[in-house]
Amino acid sequence: MIRDTAQRIKDVRERLERETDLWVASAGPGGTPYLVPLSFLWDGSAVWLVTRLSNPTGRNLAAHPRTRLALGDTRDVVLIDGEVTAYRHDEVPAAVADAFRVKTGWDACRSGPAYRWFSVRPTDVQAWHEEPELAGRRLMTDGEWADG
Repeated sequence: MIRDTAQRIKDVRERLERETDLWVASAGPGGTPYLVPLSFLWDGSAVWLVTRLSNPTGRNLAAHPRTRLALGDTRDVVLIDGEVTAYRHDEVPAAVADAFRVKTGWDACRSGPAYRWFSVRPTDVQAWHEEPELAGRRLMTDGEWADG
């Protein structure tokens, strides 16, 4: 059964609440691509990530304000393109840090200044179940959810 736009948006939001890890794509200065799984928190308007600033993904996210995130497997895809803002561990809102700890079981603020927090504000979202749902897969454009 092909889902309508409203159902797809509902499903994406539920997955963002329920799932703990997603794929994070970034690129280095020479264009070298990186794809890593990271735990995340969805706060209703942004995806929050934490990783070491010394690893390639941390450096890339800090240097380039765009990323692509992915949930799911090849038969149930969610792609999120977004704008990145970096935060030091002492700049993260307490409510975000607490919710991240509860969801993931990791108190990332205690990991110290070697880690950075990244807020990813979605600008474009696509979701589809296999080929029949490719049409209508764009659920957000320029930060606005589609009418559904």
